[in-house]
Amino acid sequence: MASTSMQILAFILALLGVLGATVATLLPNWKVSADVGSNIITAISQMQGLWMDCTWYSTGMFSCTLKYSVLSLPAYLQTARSAMVLSCVLATLGLCLATLGLKCARWGGGQRAKGRAALASGSSFVLAGVLCLVPASWFTNEVITSFLDSNVPESSKFEPGGAVYVAFLTKGSRNDGLVAAGEKTRRGEPAVSCVAAFGVQLSAENKLARCSPASLCSQQVTIMPVL
Repeated sequence: MASTSMQILAFILALLGVLGATVATLLPNWKVSADVGSNIITAISQMQGLWMDCTWYSTGMFSCTLKYSVLSLPAYLQTARSAMVLSCVLATLGLCLATLGLKCARWGGGQRAKGRAALASGSSFVLAGVLCLVPASWFTNEVITSFLDSNVPESSKFEPGGAVYVAFLTKGSRNDGLVAAGEKTRRGEPAVSCVAAFGVQLSAENKLARCSPASLCSQQVTIMPVL
């Protein structure tokens, strides 16, 4: 079993994963225009995301157009929208359950309840990770396939943008977060303060609380000299 400090570290990584999934869902650069050929046009950069398409012009103007119609979007884009939103919701739910499963937290009930909460949060992170990985992989495959298609003109070729890489990194952060969220707390193991887990000295009261059973704390061993 990982130590309490490792559990908190993994919880922070899971939190970063939730934030990364939210940012990746909202970013407009899931695919960006590729600089191929010698075609020079007014628009110097084009980006397409899950919710909007943006364009930078050589004059310095920046404009974005929202994708209002859902049914007019291709299947991979509709799937990416739905999957990323569900991934963010499940990851947030898993993060809330993980706070209840932390061994160093005073809330969340007894050790058995903490173990169940940790397992439930771990399951949420697994599903959220799959829902984040599938649309990112499918979207990347569609972009690369279109780029390698010789029938697509050079001015319409795109390559994966930064939001796709953020989505893949988010999946990795959630895997690390499973150490915090999916670890089951052993029954009867005393809870340690979250602050003390990072090296802060425990008070005398907390030190006594770590003895289990409490009767062991009062036992003393006396060494008698042999005559």
